[in-house]
Amino acid sequence: MGARKRKSSDAAKELSKNLVLAKLNNCPTSPRKMRLVANQVRGKKVDIALSILKFSQKQPSLKLEKLLLSAINNWQQKNPDSDIEQQELYIKEIKVDSGSMLKRLRPAPQGRAHRIRKRSNHVTMILDNLNQNIS
Repeated sequence: MGARKRKSSDAAKELSKNLVLAKLNNCPTSPRKMRLVANQVRGKKVDIALSILKFSQKQPSLKLEKLLLSAINNWQQKNPDSDIEQQELYIKEIKVDSGSMLKRLRPAPQGRAHRIRKRSNHVTMILDNLNQNIS
């Protein structure tokens, strides 16, 4: 039973050799605004995604561009002997989850108060190699 676990973990290591993860936690942008930009680059190749993020007018695109560059750097650390131009990296998965919320009160008429929710989010980006999946 223990040998079977080792074999599956070895197979998982081989599969995860191509996968690269990068996370951005507690980003002070609402998750809805971040998802609008994340949906534009989901499933795209890395070079196309970088150009989309670079020329996007939306504010969350700056954070996602920095996260994508971090993920590319993580891939280079994992595969030092491979050339990044020959590998066809693409964004396999990008997930935007809501983070903690800062709650503030704003004065309203007649002595009332309205609650302001300053939202934040967590972004997880997974890169994969397109060539390894085909063969």
